[in-house]
Amino acid sequence: MKKTSLVYKLIITFTLILAATSILVAGTLSIWFKSYYFNQKKEEFNSQSTIIENAAITYLTLDSSSNLSTLKNVMDFVSKSVNADILIADQIGYTYAVSSVSHEDYKFSNLNIPEKEMNILKQGKSIVYNNIKGNDGNEYVYMTPIFKGASFSGIIVMIAPLSSINSSLIKANEVIWLTAFVAIIIGAIIVYFYAKKRLIEPIDKIKTAARRIARGEVNEEISVTSNDEIGELADSFNVMAESLKTVDENRKAFISNVSHELRSPITSIKGFISGILDGVIPRDKEGYYLKIVYDETERLSRLINDLLDISTMETGKLKLNLQEIDISNMIRQCLAKFEGIIKENGFNVDVTLEMAHQYVYADNDRLIQVITNLIDNALKYGYENGNIKINTKSKGDKVYISIYNDGPTLTKEQTVKIWDRFYKADISRTNKVSTGLGLPIVRLILSEHGEDIWVENCKDQGVVFTFTLKKV
Repeated sequence: MKKTSLVYKLIITFTLILAATSILVAGTLSIWFKSYYFNQKKEEFNSQSTIIENAAITYLTLDSSSNLSTLKNVMDFVSKSVNADILIADQIGYTYAVSSVSHEDYKFSNLNIPEKEMNILKQGKSIVYNNIKGNDGNEYVYMTPIFKGASFSGIIVMIAPLSSINSSLIKANEVIWLTAFVAIIIGAIIVYFYAKKRLIEPIDKIKTAARRIARGEVNEEISVTSNDEIGELADSFNVMAESLKTVDENRKAFISNVSHELRSPITSIKGFISGILDGVIPRDKEGYYLKIVYDETERLSRLINDLLDISTMETGKLKLNLQEIDISNMIRQCLAKFEGIIKENGFNVDVTLEMAHQYVYADNDRLIQVITNLIDNALKYGYENGNIKINTKSKGDKVYISIYNDGPTLTKEQTVKIWDRFYKADISRTNKVSTGLGLPIVRLILSEHGEDIWVENCKDQGVVFTFTLKKV
């Protein structure tokens, strides 16, 4: 996995976030635990000081000589219980009892408690010093007052080495930070394997498939079962691959069709010209065969022009000159061009125009191309002596133009494929006169106008093409 890859950056980012979160939690726990531990120590000293207070009051109230040993015993017991040295002073701060030999120098000496702290003690409140410099290092000092009834009678001082308290805190912090470190390591491993399973492997599949498609292997598909964004990306990739496959198939079919459409007339032209040059064709027949050659060149010209039109429209280079056009008059003009074919094949043409002059917005030349192609299509597929019907009807801001022929109906597959380039519903009837590009050009022109066209089979017989134009 490259260090510059997005997945690597995501893993590092998640790991850093996890580490920062773990450190923050561990730090917060350490601070909280230290505060909690000192509070617990204070509570412990406070509860144990009650025992000492009772013994001290007894000592002060009863015979001092007989109860001093009892007081010392109590102090020794509590001292060992809380791991602290204990001093007891009178109401003015002079020490008269100590639990440890190390504090004997405090005996019968003044603790020199500041007046401010002394007033706090006289109010019945305790005082805590978390870090006081002592003879054996830093110390934790807890002072609480002794009251005999309502009278302030002295002070209990409990001194614990800060090192013993900190040793417990250090052990707790070691556990906390070790847990955080392990959590970071485990979290990083989980993130890596999760990313590998959910990100790295699917992305590698997509990357490999993309490279294969780039080499022309358009049948490549990937299988990713996740329902997240990676799964959606894989589905989109498969849709793209399927589209590319379709495009590739269409490209191959297009090349094959163009080659066929070009080869047929070129072969005919070459054969007839060769026959004339070689003298195989009699001179009295040359005019006949030259007419065939001329028709083939016309067919080639139509094919090339149609291909150029499709290329122009598909690349978005078609510029429309929209203007007001009399659609009724244009239909009549386009029909006039097919008058010879209509008479020759005995077609019965019925034109029903909603208005004698009905105006629409369109490009004049392209609209002529649409109507001409649709009428030409109706005449090619209509039966001899059959019926052709052309109707116009307005609805809302649209004019609907319908062109009907009573030829054979279309299958479901044909209604979809007739818009494909070079498709011919009946090759036997149109092979020599159709390029198979008329209807695709019609649809592209109307799409450029923002309009639509569709085809329907009539209930009894025949097919009707209907398209829309914007009404003036």
